Amino acid sequence: MSVDTASFLGKVREQLDRIESTQGPAIDRAADLIAASLRKDGVLQVFGTGHSEALAMELAGRAGGLIPTNKLALRDLIILGGEDEALLADPKAERDPQLARRVWDLAPIGPADVLVIASQSGGNGSTVEMAQIARENGHPLIAITSLEHSQRITSRHPSGKRLFELADVVIDNAAPYGDAVLDLPNGGKVCAVSSIGNAVIAQLIVAGVTARLIADDVEPPIYLSANIAEGDAHNDMWEARYEGRIRRSAY
Repeated sequence: MSVDTASFLGKVREQLDRIESTQGPAIDRAADLIAASLRKDGVLQVFGTGHSEALAMELAGRAGGLIPTNKLALRDLIILGGEDEALLADPKAERDPQLARRVWDLAPIGPADVLVIASQSGGNGSTVEMAQIARENGHPLIAITSLEHSQRITSRHPSGKRLFELADVVIDNAAPYGDAVLDLPNGGKVCAVSSIGNAVIAQLIVAGVTARLIADDVEPPIYLSANIAEGDAHNDMWEARYEGRIRRSAY
């Protein structure tokens, strides 16, 4: 296959078709869990490292998205925990399980909250540790991952577990092993697709949760764009209901 835009778009269409044809039941189960949490005044907590943090940003604190959402990130240790920036200078820091423990301890997590954890490989130490902590504390756990990739790797967590082995619901983002999809002439691949699949899955979840709340005659807590006239007033009103439980920052 050629390395060109048409080939890449073809691969993306294949990926999205596979998500549509195979992941509907898992996405429905995820929406059920999140809607149930929100009905109990819970918050959706989302965690991802590396490029999987983009999934957390897609679900937490964005226009057209759910307001009772909170993004957990390794940088919380610096911004909120007072740690030195050198802590995350190592690009392999996401492999350290103890960092997840410290992020959790800083987080405003309530008993009714549900967690979504995203990871292409599902095997890094902080990812698996966060999943284990969620299970230990009795929170429903939704994983968004590449099953093709994760089933081919050895976990970097001391338990030997991978994310999909710990979750209550597993949603496959249909990205391949290695993430990239177009073959290079001399070996290797280019053009990754996990973030594309993750973003679509995130919005499918939001649609599912919103539909369930509307069906129950519950007003969905949805952000308006802050860049329209009425956005700030609407968003400030809703955020006040979750004061101290959701965190918003520019980082």
